Amino acid sequence: MFDRLICRCLFSAAPLLCLIGTLHAAEDASPVRKRSDPPAIHSSWDDLLDGIKTPEQWLAHKKILRQRYLELLRDDQKPDKPTLDLQVHETVEVDGKYIRKLISYNVEADERAHAYLAIPLGLSEPSAAIVALHGTFAQGMKRAAGLVDDPDKAYLDHLARRGYVVIAPEHFVSGKRIPEKGSYETEAFHKKHPEWTAVGKFTYEHSIAVDVLQSLPEVDDDRIGALGHSLGGHGTFFLAAYDERIKVAACNCGASFFRHNPAVEKWSRNNWYVYFKHLRPELLNGNLPPIDFHEIIALIAPRAFLDVSGLNDGSPPVQRQRVLMNLKIMEVFELEGVPQNFGFYVHGQKHSVEHASRALIYAWMDSHLRPEITTTHLVQE
Repeated sequence: MFDRLICRCLFSAAPLLCLIGTLHAAEDASPVRKRSDPPAIHSSWDDLLDGIKTPEQWLAHKKILRQRYLELLRDDQKPDKPTLDLQVHETVEVDGKYIRKLISYNVEADERAHAYLAIPLGLSEPSAAIVALHGTFAQGMKRAAGLVDDPDKAYLDHLARRGYVVIAPEHFVSGKRIPEKGSYETEAFHKKHPEWTAVGKFTYEHSIAVDVLQSLPEVDDDRIGALGHSLGGHGTFFLAAYDERIKVAACNCGASFFRHNPAVEKWSRNNWYVYFKHLRPELLNGNLPPIDFHEIIALIAPRAFLDVSGLNDGSPPVQRQRVLMNLKIMEVFELEGVPQNFGFYVHGQKHSVEHASRALIYAWMDSHLRPEITTTHLVQE
């Protein structure tokens, strides 16, 4: 009787056991994946080349974008450029490697900027030169020179030791020009220039720093680059898009763009550092300007540009959009026939310029400003 009961139970459970076995078999089976051509990657950044198929069409559109960029800066409001009147206030030899000078020069008829200038010792011919732009730090040019704070951001010192002439200009509301209300306070600037923009101001001044470099016999006018982190990062592509004398540029952790940015109104704050004061009414109404970062950076082509950014730089993760943006910018460099002149690197180091990023940026400068040393180093190794 007991044996019969067991048999009945086993018999009645058979369908269930079969089902369980089938499920396990399904779980163990590998999914079937079919080969295919790569699908097109579409994003909101596609408007950069909307309707543009040929280099000629792109170059025509590029002129329109440049005009939009100058209008964004309010470039027509900049003052007449004064004579430089370059003055040297301090000269120091650093470790037998280079001479560091504290200099000043005119940027407006009634306003002078200061900068640190590094000139390597033993130059036998005009050298490549770099404009090194600091971030939002009260004594930013001192940090860029390696005199205070973070050695990761001592670009002038690093690059001068590598053989570059380097200028590290002060941002116009920092260093020796900190306003009465504090560093990076732009209220006094906007009272003096109510129709100009802070971005137009610092871009114009950084362009004058290029004038300083070109006034020096130690500098090769055709080999000038620019780089920077954070405020200096987006300052770099603003400058390179503005001034074609910049032959190679690298932005590290530049700010978030206008689109896909839930805090876009910070580009036009109502206090402290106000980038684009005139944009505030439209931004508060949800309307963005007619040009964005991908279009500004595209103006740099065919000159070389490298974008370095942290995927986890800020919250929400707006910078993840930067990958899609850069994929589209690459198409511009391809249209101009110089894909080798564009690159981007993304990492998980947040808002930093850690060793790997610096090494890549400096190598990018070498590759485009002093390619001969990259080959020499390979041979020596």
